[in-house]
Amino acid sequence: MGYLRPTPVQEQAIPPILEGKDVIASAQTGTGKTAAFVLPILNRLLASTRRRGPRALIVAPTRELAQQSADHIEMLSKHTQVRGVAIYGGVAFPPQIRALTAGVDVISATPGRLLDHAQSGRLKLLEIEIFVLDEADRMMDMGFLPDVRRILSLLPIQRQNLIFSATLPPETLRMSEQICKNPVRVQVGAGTTSVPAGIRHAVYPVIHEQKLELLLRLMRDMGAGKSVLLFTRTKDRADRIAESLGKAGIRAAVMHGDRSQSERVAALESFRRGAHQVLVATDIAARGLDIEDISHVINYDIPEEPENYIHRIGRTGRAEAEGDAFTLMAPEEEPWITAVERILNHRLPRVLLPDFTYKKSTVAGSYHPRPFYIPTRRPGQRGRGGGMRRR
Repeated sequence: MGYLRPTPVQEQAIPPILEGKDVIASAQTGTGKTAAFVLPILNRLLASTRRRGPRALIVAPTRELAQQSADHIEMLSKHTQVRGVAIYGGVAFPPQIRALTAGVDVISATPGRLLDHAQSGRLKLLEIEIFVLDEADRMMDMGFLPDVRRILSLLPIQRQNLIFSATLPPETLRMSEQICKNPVRVQVGAGTTSVPAGIRHAVYPVIHEQKLELLLRLMRDMGAGKSVLLFTRTKDRADRIAESLGKAGIRAAVMHGDRSQSERVAALESFRRGAHQVLVATDIAARGLDIEDISHVINYDIPEEPENYIHRIGRTGRAEAEGDAFTLMAPEEEPWITAVERILNHRLPRVLLPDFTYKKSTVAGSYHPRPFYIPTRRPGQRGRGGGMRRR
């Protein structure tokens, strides 16, 4: 799977998990958190041959995260008898029912579909020995706490609890401490402000009406062979941008909550294998997706929550690689970039293309405290003052 040595979160989390202790671990995206809990789970299951039902349960906030853990289980347990299954909504029940009936050791699930199976009597969770809450902060953000509590009520009291998260805001930490008993705390990096060191940031100021024009220009400058994950704030905009990219000859797949699970899987796989250069997505793709060799993350829309900027750009620069994070900033979005800079504790560089014709903002009641900087002379023309002035 490409692991040459343990990542920091694996190095710190695996030993206490092997000792049977509860663990609360936080680490930035792309640091190998999934293997940090899957490996010791497999080790424990292989140490005992008793097969009375599911013995490990992983709960994640999205279908893609649940499938990712299931994929790790499949790859890491390839030469063993351990069996895992992914349980999530948006797909038919019968294949999941057949898998549960045949017998599984590890279940990786989203809360809603897991409770559907449990409440129908098809799934008993009384033999669960290890409970994992993956991406706990996102679970809280998406309002899954009531479902998590219902799931906990179905589990045996004596169990090992593992909480993994990119960040641990106070409410997530409180929930984690209520679930765990005398947990070992593992923190790698600086929480919400920690981003992979290999990521280069750039903010491109431009009015909203010119964002698509600037995007196409940036894509042309990148050239072929780049792999771009592009984030929008809405599902409708994701569809429209993907269509516009297609008309410009750029193959783009789309991934958001209104797409069926089969469509989301197909988009992800086509992007993984390079059949599509761009994956246009909402924040559903901002967490946990492990896709190799993403060269660029582009924020077409700036997220309203600054922490989501960290999660988005963490899709590139993974496993100590390098990557670029471009953000298209409309005048009314500048406060959101300011909030991002506040948690990063440094200003992000603004970039203006010398031969791009910038239009002045006409947004009524714009939050932007000043007009755009736009070129005052042609590229290559000499003069004083840096070549930009306010209009």
